[in-house]
Amino acid sequence: MAEKRMLIVDVDVAQKIDENRGDMSRSEFLNFLIDNQLKEETGNIDYVSKVEFRQLTEEFHQFSHGIKGLLRNFLEFFVSYGMELGKQPQDKTFEELSNKLQTLDRSGNKDKEP
Repeated sequence: MAEKRMLIVDVDVAQKIDENRGDMSRSEFLNFLIDNQLKEETGNIDYVSKVEFRQLTEEFHQFSHGIKGLLRNFLEFFVSYGMELGKQPQDKTFEELSNKLQTLDRSGNKDKEP
């Protein structure tokens, strides 16, 4: 038979144990919790360090800049494709695309300046 010891805990902790242990005894439940906590890999980190955050931020800015460039090229292609067909659009869609292209061009130039 295993040696037994007494563990004194706060009343609210004992209530949490009783509410969550189901059919297990208090001792079995505590063993279960301790074993599961200790089985987790110590290398599994649930946070990001400052250095990793800076790297991720830089990668995000590069990604964002790349997407803006891709969108700019996409819009330029379709605007120039429409112009080569010889049809001059008369609706507001062309003006909206042109304005978006100019806005992206301005924001792209801002990113390049120091």
